[in-house]
Amino acid sequence: MAEENIDLSEMKTSAYWQENAIWLQDIFLDSTTQIQFILIAISIVIGFLLSTIIKINLSKSIDELQPANPIKYVLEAVRRVLFPLLALIIMFLGTRVMASGLMGGLDISIVAEVMKVMLAWIIIRLTLQFIKNQLLRNIIAIIIWIVLALSIFGILDQTTQTLDSIGFNIGTFRLSALAVIKGILSISLLLYAAVLGSKFFEGRVYKSVNMTRSSQVLIAKVIRISLITIALFIGVTSSGLDLSLFAVLGGAIGLGIGFGLQKGVSNLFSGMLLLMDKSIKPGDVIELPEIGTYGTVNNMAARYTEIVTRDNKSFLIPNEDFITQRVVNWSHGNSLIRVHLAFGVHYKSDPHLVTKVAIEAAKRAERVVEHPSPVCWIVEFGDSSINFDLRFWIRDAEKGVANVRGQVFLSLWDAFKENGIEIPYPHREVYLHKAEPEGEE
Repeated sequence: MAEENIDLSEMKTSAYWQENAIWLQDIFLDSTTQIQFILIAISIVIGFLLSTIIKINLSKSIDELQPANPIKYVLEAVRRVLFPLLALIIMFLGTRVMASGLMGGLDISIVAEVMKVMLAWIIIRLTLQFIKNQLLRNIIAIIIWIVLALSIFGILDQTTQTLDSIGFNIGTFRLSALAVIKGILSISLLLYAAVLGSKFFEGRVYKSVNMTRSSQVLIAKVIRISLITIALFIGVTSSGLDLSLFAVLGGAIGLGIGFGLQKGVSNLFSGMLLLMDKSIKPGDVIELPEIGTYGTVNNMAARYTEIVTRDNKSFLIPNEDFITQRVVNWSHGNSLIRVHLAFGVHYKSDPHLVTKVAIEAAKRAERVVEHPSPVCWIVEFGDSSINFDLRFWIRDAEKGVANVRGQVFLSLWDAFKENGIEIPYPHREVYLHKAEPEGEE
């Protein structure tokens, strides 16, 4: 009995493959089918050859155009789709000839399906060239090609029904694999659109001349956060998911994220607070004494503030540190900065002349402002010198302080040489006493 069942199964399998072989043989031996395959092959070969030749001249023309020229973007888009476009045109012309009365109205169903693939290829390439993210572009291309293949083979409806049948019920709501896939796709696309939109609006905000720099950064951050939040809500609701189902789960996850991202949230709101009270803004020259950092505020991000030092090193300081630690803002309110320069001269020098010469020497430095004018005071009668404190003002502390101090020191040196003023150095006197021989009184 078992042997009979095996023989019957083998006979059915053999009959199945024989039927398929006969079907394939009928298709490929049919003259109309052969003509269609020949047309497809000729179109692909000619399209490839023509596109290769045209691309050489087209690339030269693109390289000669300016980067901002709109024609350059059009030519680059044409270059991307040149091969499928030429192949599609040749196939279309061939189908017109096949369907005409000259060839008796031959069947063009296979060529028509290949033309759909070529048209989809063109549309996908033109669409994806606007997506700069390589990973996202590849994912979207794969998804589009999968949907296109299922549609061409006529099993798209069956696939969606199968995915919809895989799932489980949560109360009155059914969570299926199809809903999850739709949700992921819609959220991803909407988030990408939100990021692009935020970049566009940020560019417009930064170009505004009626707002301060801190206001521009604050508005840009609010726009980005708002667009991303709206994209998340729209993406979740458009996929058919009921947000009320995730209230308890979302609360638990939010509590865990709150503890895990406590520093991140603190830095986010600290950054927004800094922008609102305008205590720190891009372009300010600041100093953090606790960590010994001095430089210019280059960028204020959601989590950190970038400080670029005079050594061109970027320090990423958490925004919370600007709230909890002592910060010296050299540009807050007024860009005038007073610089101190200490020096000493010999006691035989005339202090009145030294004061006058020092003030004139400070004025010679190109970055020292005239108003307020430099001043020089005696601060101490030292062990071996009369000590002075030269004070002068600058407006561009972001260009450095040590360099302007060096310029003033050089100017002082030249002025002292011209006026015979000496800079002393310590002297030590050693007295040797002859010791009395032992036993002598």
